[in-house]
Order: sequence, then C-alpha cells, then structure tokens
Amino acid sequence: MVNVRHARNVVPGHAPVPAAGMRSITILGATGSIGTSTVDLIKRNRDRYRVEAVAAGRNVPALARVAQEVGARVAVVSAPSAYAELKDALAGSGIEVAAGEDALVEAATRPADWIMASIAGAIGLKPTLAAIEKGMTVALANKECLVCAGGLFMRRAAASGATVLPVDSEHNAIFQALHSGPREGVRRIILTASGGPFRTWSMEQIRAASPEQALKHPNWSMGPKVTIDSATLMNKGLELIEAHHLFQLPSAEIDVLVHPQSVVHGMVEYRDGSVVAQLGAPDMRIPIAHCLAWPARIDGPSPRLDLAKVRQLTFEDPDLDRFPALGLARQAMEAGGAAPTVLNAADEVAVAEFIAGRIPFMAIPALVEATLDAAAGRGLLAEPDSIEAALGVDHDSRQLARSLLPEIAVKAS
Repeated sequence: MVNVRHARNVVPGHAPVPAAGMRSITILGATGSIGTSTVDLIKRNRDRYRVEAVAAGRNVPALARVAQEVGARVAVVSAPSAYAELKDALAGSGIEVAAGEDALVEAATRPADWIMASIAGAIGLKPTLAAIEKGMTVALANKECLVCAGGLFMRRAAASGATVLPVDSEHNAIFQALHSGPREGVRRIILTASGGPFRTWSMEQIRAASPEQALKHPNWSMGPKVTIDSATLMNKGLELIEAHHLFQLPSAEIDVLVHPQSVVHGMVEYRDGSVVAQLGAPDMRIPIAHCLAWPARIDGPSPRLDLAKVRQLTFEDPDLDRFPALGLARQAMEAGGAAPTVLNAADEVAVAEFIAGRIPFMAIPALVEATLDAAAGRGLLAEPDSIEAALGVDHDSRQLARSLLPEIAVKAS
C-alpha cells in the first residue's frame, strides 16, 4: 500500500472502479476456501457480477461445477493432464476449456474488472504478476506473491498502475483502518493473531503436540498448511512480511498482538494517539466482500457481530520462546533479499513432514532456522529480480531443507 494519503487511494492505485453497473470477475483458485467464499458472494449478488474465467489446480469436478454455477466463459485447470477430464465435464455447456501454466496466465489477463488471485503456492505467481503488469485490479490472497517476491510485485504494480486489494483478514483490516488518516500520521500498524490451539499450552505440552491437535484451530476453518502455520505462529510471521510490502512500513512500525477472540482483525495507531480498529466475525467472506465491492459495500451473509455476546476482548504479547517461528519471520523480513523466500520454502517442507508424522512439532521452526542459516552461508539470499529467480530460490531452499531433515529430526526428538 504505497499511497494511503486519501481514502480513495489504494495500493498503488488508479482511480476507483465505478460502483455502479455489472462488474466482470475472474477467480484464480476457484475451488479453494477463498475461491468458494468468493463464489458464494457472487451467487448472492448475480445482478452485480459476471464471471469471465475460473481456474483451479487439479480438482476438475469442483471446477466444472463452479464454472456452470456462475456461468463462467472460460474454465482453466493448471494440470495439463486434467484437460480431457475437464473438457468432458463441461461438454455441451458452451464454456471454453484450457489447461496448463500458459492458460492460467491467459485467463488472468482476459478483460475483467476484478481478479481474485487465490491460487495457492508457486503456481499462482506468474498469472498474478501477469494481471498486475496489465494494470488490473487484483484482490490478492496468494501469500507467495508477497513473501517470495514482494519487492518485485509491488514495484511492477506501481509501474503499471495496478490496484492491489488485500484479501487476508488482517491486511484487509489494516487497509480499512488506514483510510482514517494521512499516511504520514501513522505511528504503527498492529496485526492480531488468535494464538492458535496451543496458546495456553506449556513448552512441554507443545513439544509433544500431535498433528491432530495442531489441526484443531479454535476459531477459523482453514486448510491444513495454514492451520499448522497458525499453531506455530508462522502464519502471522508471513503476514508480517506481507504487511511490510503492502503498506511500505519498516519492521519497527509493524506489531503483533495475540487476540484469542478473533474479533479485532487489525489496528492502526496514529501519531495523535488514536487507534482505529476493524472488527468482525471470523468469516473470510467479510474481507472478500469488501474487496469484491470496493469502493462500495454489498450485503454479506456473515454472522452479525454482537459484542454483548462476545462480552470480553483480550490481548497479550506473543511468546517468542514457545513460538519462535514468529521471531524467525521477523528476522527474515529485516534481512530482506531472498530470506523470506527461503523461510517460506523451508516452512512448507517442515509442515508437510510434521503432518506426515515424520518430525515433531518443534522441529518445524528448528528446520526453518537451520535452512536460513545454511542459505546465508551459501550466499543464496540475494533478492530475486524475476519470477524465475524467485522460483529458483524456492526450489533450492526446499532441497536444502530436505537435506537438513535427518539432523533436525534427531535434535528435536
């Protein structure tokens, strides 16, 4: 978010899209949790939105169903081997079918007023960047874009005049709160974290935590990777890095508070002492609806927030001894260059190993730290200057993390 001097400006920003009339939509990642929530909102507001294209990874039955439900003109599956299945599933529907990486990029750059970029993982980098380079309005829900290549993405957005709308609940909350004052009046922003399922656990209990226990998030329904990241607080660490790029703020001006009720999603403190917060039920359809209708508002199906029933809102500082992943992420953000890319790649390897039962819970941050140290020692932390370079760092970091697994597993056991 380069310029927030006025409520009309968004990152980096052209003039707001007119609120009136039919808005054309493309959904990258239409079968994931963000995509399905977006589809739900579109189906409730058919008089406002027309779907140009939908895309997904490999879930052909779900993609075909979504494409028909919203009347998409094009459906794209990222796996070329799934093309025939998708073509058969949509035979006679009149919906154009395509597959592969190039098809994803083409779908992302088709004429549309608004694009949801929620394809998870590295496969989402190229199509999202292609949309940004065309100066489009992109609702960004792919963490890798900012964690692995945040400097590159935001520079290209600024150069093209693209508008980047933050979908993540915490960043969307900050985006809304930043409209209350000029950019130079901001003292700091505060991201909130639920604390995950182990917030009150002792270190001994955390060391013995099972994947089943880590996957039981107290407030949010998410995929397994992000749920484990919430348990380690790595998810909040990745959000620190994203916030740094979105809002162009240094580490000293980005704080984290643990807020177990997940009602306050983000706050902005201004120089005069005012703190502006965004509140809402823990439902991703709220930030998605905000981005979908921006700069207007639409009716949403999310539960209404009843503070009388909530009764109590509490806050506490994160414990970096029990949850060292958050500190590692801040260190990577401050180091800059490719350090966040290495952090993210090593974390993905570690989380997959933990879910598979091959390493204990505390080996997740231990493997990430060891990979960062090894990458620094090998001179692998130069900032990527292209998507290909970022993907290369990601690949090398995963290989490095896997080579360190046996040693870390022994130490952590």
